[in-house]
Amino acid sequence: MPESGAIESLLREDRVFRPLPKLVLDANINPGELAAAFERAASDPLGYWEGAALELDWFSRWERVLDDSQAPYHRWFPGGTCNIVHNALDRHITTANKNKLALIWEGEPGDTRKYTYYELYREVNRFASALRSLGVGKGDRVVVYMPPLPEQVVAMLACAKIGAIHSVVFAGFSGRALRDRIRDTQAKCIVTADGFYRNGQVVGLKSRVDAALADETLDFVDIVVVVRRTGADGGLDPSRDVSYEDVVRMERPEAHTEVMEASDPLFLLYTSGATGKPKGIVHAHGGYMVGVHRTLDWVFDIKPTDIFWCTADAGWITGHSYVVYGPLLAGTTTMMYEGHPLYPQADRIWRIIEQFGVTVHYTTPTLIRMLRRYGDRFPRARDLSTLRLLGTVGEPISPETWMWYHQTIGGGTCPIMDTWWQTETGHVMLSPLPVSPLKPGSVGKPLPGVEFEVVDPEGEPVERGKGGHLTLAGPWPGMLKNVWNDPEAYQAYWKDGRFLTGDVARVDEDGYIWMQGRADEVLNIAGHRIGTAELESALVSHRDVAEGAVIPVADKIKGEAAKAFVVLADEVQPSDELAEDIKAHVTRELGPVAVVKTVRFRETLPKTNSGKILRRVLRAEEAGQDPGDLSTAIEEE
Repeated sequence: MPESGAIESLLREDRVFRPLPKLVLDANINPGELAAAFERAASDPLGYWEGAALELDWFSRWERVLDDSQAPYHRWFPGGTCNIVHNALDRHITTANKNKLALIWEGEPGDTRKYTYYELYREVNRFASALRSLGVGKGDRVVVYMPPLPEQVVAMLACAKIGAIHSVVFAGFSGRALRDRIRDTQAKCIVTADGFYRNGQVVGLKSRVDAALADETLDFVDIVVVVRRTGADGGLDPSRDVSYEDVVRMERPEAHTEVMEASDPLFLLYTSGATGKPKGIVHAHGGYMVGVHRTLDWVFDIKPTDIFWCTADAGWITGHSYVVYGPLLAGTTTMMYEGHPLYPQADRIWRIIEQFGVTVHYTTPTLIRMLRRYGDRFPRARDLSTLRLLGTVGEPISPETWMWYHQTIGGGTCPIMDTWWQTETGHVMLSPLPVSPLKPGSVGKPLPGVEFEVVDPEGEPVERGKGGHLTLAGPWPGMLKNVWNDPEAYQAYWKDGRFLTGDVARVDEDGYIWMQGRADEVLNIAGHRIGTAELESALVSHRDVAEGAVIPVADKIKGEAAKAFVVLADEVQPSDELAEDIKAHVTRELGPVAVVKTVRFRETLPKTNSGKILRRVLRAEEAGQDPGDLSTAIEEE
């Protein structure tokens, strides 16, 4: 591993990183304005969010900001009418953004496409018209089962423009997972591609759609639109399938934008299934666009010259909010990449940043750890000087990984926005801002307008420094509207007016929040509750460990101990001596209560496609049990 001693030294010398003066001077929100925003949000939260809503265009004004008369079914901006696509595209073509780049896309083989706002507007209008001509309308569900192609973005926006509800299904999912989602949504239309490129291979996609639709119970699907990408998977079924290229060629580049109620559904998205059966989370047009727009602008300090690259697939909420809708709402340029981050070698991410001049890079700790395994030689061979801000999302990031990202990728000058949020929240909830002092490994503090509380199992607040259940104390604009076909699942999120996130966190003496993992991923060792995130952070701080996961195992003396699953750094060989050294290292880092009973070396860890470690799979393997629904699971390639 690269220069771990230097990183450890930096962490010992100063665990708080203060923003550079120039960054503070140039920030969209300076410290004084941020303090005023917190004060406004605390004294008048609805007024604060109304101010955020007024930054966007509405067809008609709302009657009130929030209707909570049927809580927990909160309605934001009732009476207001809008359409998120009007704000993401339509309004830009009457401004200087018209000829600005909206989207830069690179395929794994190296082909590229670029769209200005006007070009993207015309493409979306053509496909919106095509969907209408195919019989798709307001309220219909459309499953978008595609790789990261420009047409994936076009399909999402076209659905929203005509009032259809899109449900994006990650292209890595099996035909069975696709079939289950089609059935649950009762989709009228599927938009897919013939295939895509991944790790130097052509992956067929249309064949999975055909296999899913062979189920006669899915006869409600009227049409399948197929994008030609690779020439894979044969031809079209003339009774059902149409070519994307053919249907858009027939349409004019103008289509009216449907007027939507603020609470009308925009999309439904299935959770990654890290804790069991996926749920269809429903988000609405109005509140979602307000929350995403405000957080994209403030957390990532968007500038007119930015090229914003969130590496998430649009099959996940991060891709919805910060690849597609957020950047387009803000009028910035969003970057997309089709393929594997290590293809053809481990410098692909850094080469893309260099080639296109990416300024903001938002990614997962999983990807950072994967790239860190290959050392500093690849990023140092590339010019990363255009980067001015970094971000992480999806899971807790260890301080050591944070420091490598900050020092090696950010050159020691780029602040890291370590963000916490969920599919259910719709947008970032906890995060520093570029003007905030940073603590490596902490998600900072709640954003203005976000109320949270860390409580014990009885719902009582815990004292600072102790772990507890992270809850959100009130509604927020981008919140989920419902769970599709499962109102009981929606109501289970709420208790005594609090939203139960399912995550465990602690708050330190300075008010900084440290995520400790999921509520069912906390170990009770000799009466001490230790989060998996803390143990795994200690694991990866060992110079020979690239990734680690921890599960509880029975211990006769302490009740529970930790079993560690470890992926070693490149070229490091497993041994009994190394296992003992890793166990001793964790104890040195966290104290004698943190007992790692066993270390097992693995080549990969089971994860969801969004990068979250599936500890339940490891627990099931340990117990010799069925791990349950693995439709979203992958092994790292």
